[in-house]
Amino acid sequence: MLVRDVMHSPVVTISTGATLEEANTLMWEQGIRHLPVVENGRVVGILTDRDVRLATSELSPMPYTSQTRVEEVMTTPVLTADPMDPVEEAARVMRDRKIGSLPVLDGRELVGIITGIDLLDALVALTGARLPSGRIEVRLPDRPGKLARLAQFFAERGVNIHSLLTYPDEEGYVRNVLRVGSLETRKLADALREAGFEVLWPPKKPWSR
Repeated sequence: MLVRDVMHSPVVTISTGATLEEANTLMWEQGIRHLPVVENGRVVGILTDRDVRLATSELSPMPYTSQTRVEEVMTTPVLTADPMDPVEEAARVMRDRKIGSLPVLDGRELVGIITGIDLLDALVALTGARLPSGRIEVRLPDRPGKLARLAQFFAERGVNIHSLLTYPDEEGYVRNVLRVGSLETRKLADALREAGFEVLWPPKKPWSR
């Protein structure tokens, strides 16, 4: 999944010469929290609702007024994404830099914006959580052929795998979280255990032996 698949477009923007009051009103009316700031058609900064609140707070050492120009408060330079970037790369940048959005530029043209909510939507889509499905988690040795064997297990039973996410576990192992086209996950889990797989979810019933 790419940034272009989840970004919002067209983008609501504001000019450098607008006031904080105008920016706040625009964000309130549009139901958004991030405003790319443009000058002569180019993105030169970004302003958030948090920026406005902090700038105008009476607790600030030097509070700004509601008539302060956006360019005095905006964050610049701006971190951006490309529409062809993988969503996980956008997520990594936002997490590492602790920011809530990335304007999306195609060359110098602003074509979209991606936010934390968009990334959550992407996660839901990538995991197949919106499909009628069951969740199974299996820990596999991190060796060639182990994942293929797991996929073959489901193929032999006519169960479709809607999605598969993996992440490292303790050294030498990988956790595999699957969304499968069956709600009878406990029966599948029991069959997986009988076939020699280590199933983490669903857990064994307390009375199982």
